[in-house]
Amino acid sequence: MTQLPTVPVTSEVPALAAFAERVTALVASGLDEQALTAAVRDDLERTLAEGFELPPDKTRPDPERYVMYPLHVAADGSFSIASAVWNVGQGTPVHGHETWGVVGIHSGTEVETRFEKPAQPDVPLVELGTDEWTAGQVTVCCTTDDDVHQVRCGGDVPVVGIHVYGADIGTLPRRSYDPETGAVHWFTSTWARSGGEDR
Repeated sequence: MTQLPTVPVTSEVPALAAFAERVTALVASGLDEQALTAAVRDDLERTLAEGFELPPDKTRPDPERYVMYPLHVAADGSFSIASAVWNVGQGTPVHGHETWGVVGIHSGTEVETRFEKPAQPDVPLVELGTDEWTAGQVTVCCTTDDDVHQVRCGGDVPVVGIHVYGADIGTLPRRSYDPETGAVHWFTSTWARSGGEDR
């Protein structure tokens, strides 16, 4: 599957622009993945606690499926920050990320079910547990060795998450899984435009 080209994006939200500058420095610092994701998690937790408003066009759910709006995309594709929105009743397939990721909840409730990363193809996935994340909470959602989960809106209002990934997640080919068989399908979560259509 061919990867789409990266189109740089800079956030218009001052708190997120400053957060992106700090993530840029962390990514360039040479930290190992565990230390890097821990540092990004702690910074995102503080940023959410201090509070910021997202533009309405970055929190708008799509009636058909979950969407990811680009808030910041590094010019070299080394990381990206997304506003991920699930409407009530929406969720994702079981999927991986092919990179590290940190997720913080801006508003609403997200339910995450984690699975053991398959060691071989076409084997049923092993469920590891389910967590519920609410506004202000932050988790390391994925690292290279722990990369498979399923996410859905867990409340009666849409959930909006701030997702930070170690790649341009809107162009990166990723795996989705049939949890009963382990069958893999490759996909790309293309970035949504603020008007709702994919770019």
